[in-house]
Amino acid sequence: MDAATLTYDTLRFEYEDFPETKEPVWILGRKYSVFTEKEEILLDVTSRLWFTYRKNFPAIGGTGPTSDTGWGCMLRCGQMIFAQALVCRHLGRDWRWIKGKRQMDNYFNVLNAFIDKKDSYYSIHQIAQMGVGEGKSIGQWYGPNTVAQVLKKLATFDTWSSLAVHIAMDNTVVMEEIREELIYLDPHTTQPAVEPNDSGCLPDESFHCQHPPCRMSIAELDPSIAVGFFCNTEEDFNDWCQQIKKLSLVRGALPMFELVERQPSHFSNPDVLNLTPDSSDADRLERFFDSEDEDFEILSL
Repeated sequence: MDAATLTYDTLRFEYEDFPETKEPVWILGRKYSVFTEKEEILLDVTSRLWFTYRKNFPAIGGTGPTSDTGWGCMLRCGQMIFAQALVCRHLGRDWRWIKGKRQMDNYFNVLNAFIDKKDSYYSIHQIAQMGVGEGKSIGQWYGPNTVAQVLKKLATFDTWSSLAVHIAMDNTVVMEEIREELIYLDPHTTQPAVEPNDSGCLPDESFHCQHPPCRMSIAELDPSIAVGFFCNTEEDFNDWCQQIKKLSLVRGALPMFELVERQPSHFSNPDVLNLTPDSSDADRLERFFDSEDEDFEILSL
């Protein structure tokens, strides 16, 4: 099971090496030892797609911003969490990016889905413009729920990936189940927008964090957080359900998620996967999704 986290971030610019600790290091479900697998840890982190602020991209909506510095951090976090799902979907969890090594076509197909231009599936342009229907003006800061709802809508048009996105609301995060220190990729760096070169190749080095990743104490984690899981098969999903049920049986622990067999009557039930990208279905999506960021809360700790 691969998991990624989308949360409010803190500004950090120091890049410290990993401390020597006997505690295992977990990267998206993979367990490593700092003493014997340090290079493998750094390679795993470098292989994740890293999306940051960009400048000088085509104006959003034709006349809007050409940079997302200062307001696009949560949108970039949303891109990272979704890109990880697409990497697992099309390349596999064992795929690694190595500087200078020729990559397969599917890698560039994934990367191109996030490039800063209006016709990329999950570009800053698409997210910002779809967010207007969520009550967010272009250039306005998003919360985790808004970007999750927007990406869910955009995924319905990505027939190549065919992702079924489910957003569970009102869940509880068990803080004591998370380790003391978190590893994360910080979007708060402004880089120039990237365009394909004359030969049609896309320079991709700036989409991979090639320095030690940032770390933060669990105490600094904002309680408004979205956690994403990618299930490639039905067997993966069944295994995830069993793992969540086991956690709920731990004495004194609050369940991270509530599992129910059928949708409660008070939930709406849009047939998202059967929608087509026309105006009538866009209207249906707007009516079905409630994306108030205040819906995220920690019930108790």
